[in-house]
This record gives sequence, structure tokens and C-alpha cells, in this order.
Amino acid sequence: MVRNDLRNIAIIAHVDHGKTTLVDQMLKQAGTFRENQVVEERVMDSNDIERERGITILAKNTSVHYKGTKINIVDTPGHADFSGEVERVLKMVDGVLLLVDAAEGPMPQTRFVLQKALEFGHKIIIVVNKIDRPDARLNEIGDEVLELLLNLDATDEQLDSPIIYCSGRAGTASMSPNTEGADLTPLFEQIMEHVPAPHVDMEGTMQMLVSSIDYNDYVGRIGIGRIERGTVKVGQQVTVCDYHGHTTPYTAKLNTLYAIDGLGRTPVESADAGDIVCFSGIENITIGETICDPQNVQALPFVKISEPTVEMYFSVNDSPFAGREGKYVTSRHLRDRLFRELLKDVSLRVNETDTTESFRVCGRGEMHLSILIENLRREGYEFQVGAPRALLKEVDGVKCEPIERMIADVPQDAVGSVMEKMGSRKGELVSMNPKGDRMRVEFLVPARGLFGYRNEFLTDTRGEGVLSSVFHSYQPYRGEIQKRSTGSMIAFETGESITYGLFNAQERGTLFIGAGVQVYEGMVVGCTPKSEDMAVNVCKKKQLTNTRASGSDDALRLIPPHVMSIEESLEFIKDDELLEITPKSVRIRKKILNNQQRMKKLHG
Repeated sequence: MVRNDLRNIAIIAHVDHGKTTLVDQMLKQAGTFRENQVVEERVMDSNDIERERGITILAKNTSVHYKGTKINIVDTPGHADFSGEVERVLKMVDGVLLLVDAAEGPMPQTRFVLQKALEFGHKIIIVVNKIDRPDARLNEIGDEVLELLLNLDATDEQLDSPIIYCSGRAGTASMSPNTEGADLTPLFEQIMEHVPAPHVDMEGTMQMLVSSIDYNDYVGRIGIGRIERGTVKVGQQVTVCDYHGHTTPYTAKLNTLYAIDGLGRTPVESADAGDIVCFSGIENITIGETICDPQNVQALPFVKISEPTVEMYFSVNDSPFAGREGKYVTSRHLRDRLFRELLKDVSLRVNETDTTESFRVCGRGEMHLSILIENLRREGYEFQVGAPRALLKEVDGVKCEPIERMIADVPQDAVGSVMEKMGSRKGELVSMNPKGDRMRVEFLVPARGLFGYRNEFLTDTRGEGVLSSVFHSYQPYRGEIQKRSTGSMIAFETGESITYGLFNAQERGTLFIGAGVQVYEGMVVGCTPKSEDMAVNVCKKKQLTNTRASGSDDALRLIPPHVMSIEESLEFIKDDELLEITPKSVRIRKKILNNQQRMKKLHG
């Protein structure tokens, strides 16, 4: 049976190409909001960190009604670090809107998500977005996307995908690059015409794959997925099974059932095959499991999520300031929280280590792990993490490392410095193409070579460069890379930083702290241009005599400190350093705090 009253689509694109803004306009024009309702921009980015950073981290479901047909829409993240979210939601849909920026064209993540959609055999609608940009290249973008489809071995049917020219901000779409539309009607019409209605088996026994997990303090875990066969009812007895055989099948009961309607969830008594629904009542339900009728237990295959490429060690905070600011400070708290994150993040791995105080956490990239760290500190956790390291693996007896495909759009005069930096980081040039007055360079570079590079890149391109990368493959290890050319400035004693001490220290490098900050021996308070570390006394007071008044300290002018974010700190720290994370502070410290012990170890 074909359900003509339903369409299931996902919106996929590279980061910042305007997915969430387009969904805003689709919701508005489909009448989801009242005429006078005040609606925030990027209404789908509901998480605090998403709103602050202007990025999508979690895939979200919504729906609109158009001419009596319900269109279920899944908004997906664009960052490569969250591509695990994209891979699993593609199981729920029959077609995708591929968004491409009218100026930037296809980028690394565009290639990655499009390849996944083609593997599923989904129908594709190409949407060239941001056509109102002054530097838009409307006629060339279509050719670039078709070239990408050819490279990815798309079928003839997929090569025949319609192209729509659209402005997500203005809420207009048209079929021609030369005419500006009035609204999004052409987009809705193409979805109705080009995306197939779900082919479903209404008569068979119930079967549904869980593709996403939500959590609510009142009802516990909420499973989200698409019903593949039959009808689901509230109060129904179901069997939970797993295609990969990780869990033994067990029986449970569905307490509640919700249909996704606009931005909300509407309680329903039953739902049919093809619908995307949420349910609660199964305590340990997890992503990739199938719920089905106890009379006919059949697990559905689940997409194999790509493996993590970066590892970090999370451990209990043991600094002199431990326990002052955090609410959850013990290893038991940290362990429970990390394992709880596994339940909803399929691309994360957490392993216990030889000690109970430390855990090995593997993720898709620095950003993936830094968002996890940020979430933990906001919840009141206090802990410390080591430097991120690339995950090496052995392939046919050869030591291999993850290689990233890195694309940079840079001004012409910055190409030399980017090439030089990439050379020292074992990067291999793949292509160079001029784009107007800018140059697009593409490299294959080890994942560890990109640690700490983003800040340097912004400096080298004077803030005008655009850098993005996505995992390419595992290749033989390319040798040692010098991670950092600067040394650390380390506090010599515990106390409070004083203007006089800081004034003397700032001549030797860049400070990370200002006056009046509590520091401890072994804490990193700045960096020096030389590669060796240096101990400085930032708590030093001026000796007062009859001829020296304490007020003359005010005449000392301090350069404003460079306050490091979590990402910058992760990129900065060396293997003998740790990052101390508390709800109020982010401090860099040496693993060995005592200066004399550190020197002994260094000089053997």
C-alpha cells in the first residue's frame, strides 16, 4: 500500500549552508504558527549551546501540513563531528533536500552526507540556498553538484534530480536561477512530486526501528523512530530485539505514543506504518533496536555508524582547587554520566581504564568531545581531561592513522602560509582552484595534524579564511609532527595573581589570566614564544619601603589576557599537561605540579 497522505524527508548540508533557517520558513509558510505569534530565529536549535554557537548538534524532527499531506522533516547537523546523527536519521526518510550555499558550493560535509543518502537509494532534491548573496554563483553551482553526483556514482535517476533556487532567510523559491520566487510553494510542490510516498505493509505485524532517543525526567527514555509495518497502539505488548544480537529479546509495554506535529508532540492512541512517532515505557531502549510484535520477532538492520577517530582521557579532578566549584566531583558521578551519554550518542565510545579514576572517551573529532565537556560542566561536573590523540589502528600489519580531507577557501595572498603550515603537518596537496579573488585548496592531512591548527589558520588568513574537514580514510602513519612551537608559562607558587608579578611576566609572552585570580603551583598561566617551559611568579608583590608607596602599583599597565575557550585549550595542551574543567573555570595545568619534581623528571 502507498500512503499518499505522507512524505518523510531529511535536510542535509555542510555547516552554515542554512538548513535550520529554511526549516523556520517552511514551518511559517505551512501555517504552523499563528499570524501574530513571536517566533525565535532558528527555532529548531533548542539546545543552549546550539543557540549560542549558531550550529545544529542534534538531529530534530518536525512536521508541516501541505494540501492535506503531512510532511515529516528531519533537520540534521552540518559539522563532520556530528555526522553520526545524520547517518542514523537517514533510515527514517524516503528523500533528502540537499542544501548547497550559492557562493561556497559543495563542501567536504556535503560530499559525505550526499554519499550516505545515495547509498540508501534516496531521491534527492538539490536546493541552491542563499541566492541573495552578492557573491552567488548560481549558474556554476548546479554543474558542481552534478559533477559531485557523478563522482559518487549516482544512478541515472538520481542524476536527474530537480534543482530549486531558494533564499531561506527571505522564504522564497523558484525553479529558475534568474527569477526570484514569491514564497516556498515550488519547494513544497517538488517535495510532493519528487519524494516518493512511503510504501508500507498495513496488514502485517507491527515492526519499528528506533533511530533516535530523547529523555524526559517524568517519563524517562523516549524512543523516536519510523513504523515500518503494521499499527502501533498505546498499551500494546511488544518485543525489543537487536539486529546485531547485542541484547537478548525481552517483552515490554508501550505507555504513551506521540505523533510529531509542528514543533510539538501530540498524544495519539495509535499510529500506522510510515509514520514517525515517539513512545515511552521501555526503560532501556536504545538506538538501533527494533520493537515488534511478540508473535513475529524480526529485527531490522541498522546502519553501521562510522568509527571514532579521536580519543581523550577523562579523569577525576585532583588539583589543589578540586571540589571547590563542582557539584559532582567523584569518579562514580563521572562514570555514570559518561555511560548515560552513550545511550543517545551513537558515535561515542567510553572504556574503563586500569584505574577507577580515569576513563577513555573516543569521539568523531575535537568539537564532538568539546561539546560533551561543555555539557558536563554546565550540569555541575568537575573533572580533568588529557590532550586529544588520533586513534591509530593496524591494517594488514601496517600502523595506520585517520586522514582528513581538508578544504580551505583563502585569500590569494594567504595561500603560501597555508601551504607551508600544511607541509610541516604532513599534509598532501590534492587540488588548487581559483574562486574569484580567492583560492580553494584541498589537502589530505593526518587528523592529528589539524589539532591546534584552526587558530593559526585564522591568524594566517587574517580571519578571512574558511576551513572545513571531514574524515577520509585510514592510511599508513606519516611520522612525527611537531605539535606546538610555544612553551608554557607556569605559576611558581600558590596564591593570588598580583599586577606587579603579571607585569614582569607579560614581557616574556602572552598571559591567560588577569590580576586577582587564584592560581596554584604548576598551573599554566600563559605561553612563551620559545619552545621550552618557564616558571614565573605571578603572585610576586613589590617590596615596600619608606620611599615606595603601594599606590604606585596602579601605574603599571597590563595587556588584556588571552582568555582560552575549551576548544582553544584542547588544541593548546601538550601531552604532559591536563585541562581542569569546573562549572566556573577552565584551567590548564601540568600533570606534575611541583616544579622541582618536574625538572627532575625532565632532566632524568
